[in-house]
Amino acid sequence: MHALPAWLHRHLAALRALLVFTALLGVLYPLAVFAVAQLPGLKDRADGSYVSVDGRNVGSGLIGQSFTDADGKPLRQYFQSRPSAAGDGYDPTATSASNLGPEDVVDRDGEPSLLTAVCTRSKEVGELNGVDGARPYCTSGGVGAVLSVRPDRVISVNQPCPAVPFIAEYKGVGVQCATPGDDPRAGRIVPVRGDAPAKPAVPADAVTASGSGLDPHISVAYADLQARRVAEARGVPVGTVRKLVREETTGRAFGFMGQPAVNVLRLNLALDRAVPYRG
Repeated sequence: MHALPAWLHRHLAALRALLVFTALLGVLYPLAVFAVAQLPGLKDRADGSYVSVDGRNVGSGLIGQSFTDADGKPLRQYFQSRPSAAGDGYDPTATSASNLGPEDVVDRDGEPSLLTAVCTRSKEVGELNGVDGARPYCTSGGVGAVLSVRPDRVISVNQPCPAVPFIAEYKGVGVQCATPGDDPRAGRIVPVRGDAPAKPAVPADAVTASGSGLDPHISVAYADLQARRVAEARGVPVGTVRKLVREETTGRAFGFMGQPAVNVLRLNLALDRAVPYRG
């Protein structure tokens, strides 16, 4: 018999590998994973961990959601989830983080920097819950307190004119508002800490999105911050609401991983059962 040409031998080997791995990874492996997911204790999670009320699915215990009105404003009678960068918010088909890092402090082309986003959220959360939303490196107006320092002038880069800069001068030089087309990188970028407390009243998870953008939990600190507002909206003692928070708080995973957390959907459903909103 004549030996096959080398090029044809290589193509046949590649075809055999394709068929084998297609069978293993495209058929057998998915079937095995599906079978394991149907085992007792795993089936609920594998099917989406739906949460139902009166036979109607109202969400998932694994995916966060917003509790807002038609205009996107937070409903005062409900606990609010942490921010989400997944699509328009908690979109499982667009799960993602913002990809902005701690050095992203300068707003560009109408898009807020990570610092300004955090400052704005902190101000809004503080106003909603009746606490001081101030945090380091934020202006009182809720944008990043950042200067572009040059030999002849200083610019508050996140405060476009005609805004009044958050400080009047920096090292003896008057501070100006930012004008269109002026490149802030032409100077030295200097974030200004300000006099905000080292530990802000608004916790970090209230102003930052999770890596997936789908986190259904908030910290115990953020839940405690919202308890008084929710109690007032529902006309019940704050102790009643805090008791529900404690009951819906889960401990560390395996006893040592992560921090105690509160599932927002389950907490709000517990509220509706125990102290229905009469507004």
